[in-house]
Amino acid sequence: MNRESPREMLYGRQAVREILIAGRRRPSRLLMAARLDPAPLVDEIVAAAHQRHVPIVSAPREELTRLAQTEEHQGIVLEATPYPYTTPEAMLAAARSRGETPWLLVLDLIQDVRNLGSLLRTAEAVGVHGVLLQERRAAGVTPDAVNTASGATEHLRIAQVTNLAREMADLQEAGIWFAGLEGSAEAQCYTTLDMTVPLGLVVGNEGSGLRRLVRERCDWLLALPMQGQIASLNAAVAGSVALYEGLRQRQHIS
Repeated sequence: MNRESPREMLYGRQAVREILIAGRRRPSRLLMAARLDPAPLVDEIVAAAHQRHVPIVSAPREELTRLAQTEEHQGIVLEATPYPYTTPEAMLAAARSRGETPWLLVLDLIQDVRNLGSLLRTAEAVGVHGVLLQERRAAGVTPDAVNTASGATEHLRIAQVTNLAREMADLQEAGIWFAGLEGSAEAQCYTTLDMTVPLGLVVGNEGSGLRRLVRERCDWLLALPMQGQIASLNAAVAGSVALYEGLRQRQHIS
């Protein structure tokens, strides 16, 4: 007897729209709040659901809140298969197929789904070829993270790995260099690094930063200049600043 595929309840209008458009998950039904006010984004979601032949069901908001386990569903919940994680090898293959220099984001035990969602949204915006996450003790691509990322997850290649430092070593053998964000004395200013090489940008945990073995695997350490009284930036903010510097260099923007 075949078991049914596991399902997730994904929510939020922008996130659901991107899930339906990307087509990487198998949706089983779209639930919409009864008497939902008309809106262009809602029309786009309905059109995408019709195109994918996804049944649309009207439901009370209380039921949507129960299914999504949050009141932030905006009257839209999509039942679909879980996020399809990929591999680092697939990321490098994608870069090669486009004739582009590999550009990765590595997240070392990011635990807050809001930070994860924000970093994934930026990663998609700057065109990284993939994102590596630690499988255990770190946030994954949950419905909350998908909503926070406004559905950017659906257009990204994301891999969960059991040992991040070992995976970095394997990628170094494949020609990837790694730069870790860390505000230590030996770190260089992030704008001084040539980010047009095959590169993985490494962002550490919100509280403790980079773990020792991950830090030792980095070819460079990068710091963001600080002039105020606060000693460091939020992990998502710091990572986003560095990612946009990489985009600037790769697009030769002055």
